[in-house]
Amino acid sequence: MLGAIIIQLPILIFAITVHEFSHGWMAVKCGDDTPRIFGRLTFNPIPHIDPIGTILFPILAFITGYPIFGWARPVPINPLRFNNYRVDSMKTAFAGPLANFLVALLSAVLIWLLKAFLPAGSSLTNVLVAPFGILDYNIWINLVLAVFNLIPVPPLDGSRILSGLLPPDMAFRYERMGSFGFIIILILLYSGFMRLIFGIVQILHKLLYLAL
Repeated sequence: MLGAIIIQLPILIFAITVHEFSHGWMAVKCGDDTPRIFGRLTFNPIPHIDPIGTILFPILAFITGYPIFGWARPVPINPLRFNNYRVDSMKTAFAGPLANFLVALLSAVLIWLLKAFLPAGSSLTNVLVAPFGILDYNIWINLVLAVFNLIPVPPLDGSRILSGLLPPDMAFRYERMGSFGFIIILILLYSGFMRLIFGIVQILHKLLYLAL
């Protein structure tokens, strides 16, 4: 049990670091230098760590038998500095989930390459059982982060993408839900909604392997 959390927690931290870095990188590309000013344009996980979301929540989830999950400190972004407020807001929001999808895909490709170039019956296959497991878990957690963050509930990334697609007056009313967003997310978490997320992730997980 202890060994599992020692392996899974760093992978989760890596995944959320990639996620937040990607938000910051895209924001800078779109004209907002705020992430760089606040030192968040980095792959160093320490500036991204949220004590509750990155450490406490994943450990409690693991102890209670719930799939390990968590979040990082949101990267500070000032949309008013974007070159195109609506389009760049959507691009910045989508950058995080997209990065997680790409990491999952890369991990699947690495597994395929390792298996493809190993001689049949090679003793290396047994040696690589642990790396295979780490890469497979990396696929799973990155897919979970990507799919979960695309839920269109503020402050998740999906809400900013949907807001950019709505007419301005509807987007304004929709964004006012932000003050209730966290409550809605908690209700979803405790209503069994995450089973749907995990179901979608399992399908994507299988499709990745089938595609390779």
